[in-house]
Amino acid sequence: MDPAAAKLIGAGIACIGMGGAGIGVGHIFGNYLAGALRNPAAAGAQFTNALIGAALAEGLGIFSLVVALLLLFVA
Repeated sequence: MDPAAAKLIGAGIACIGMGGAGIGVGHIFGNYLAGALRNPAAAGAQFTNALIGAALAEGLGIFSLVVALLLLFVA
């Protein structure tokens, strides 16, 4: 296999993590909204936890983007 083609395939596979991060953030806020509709009094206390979870999920997405960019431009 051509090394340039392998680089592109590897970068594409690494970008799957960004899609996973988007799905994870969607699940986090979807479940937060479902819980907030069931118990509006507790929604304010749980919003911070939802933001922390979303930040951690997005951090993994950004990490996969960095890996993909490293594969494309450095390796």
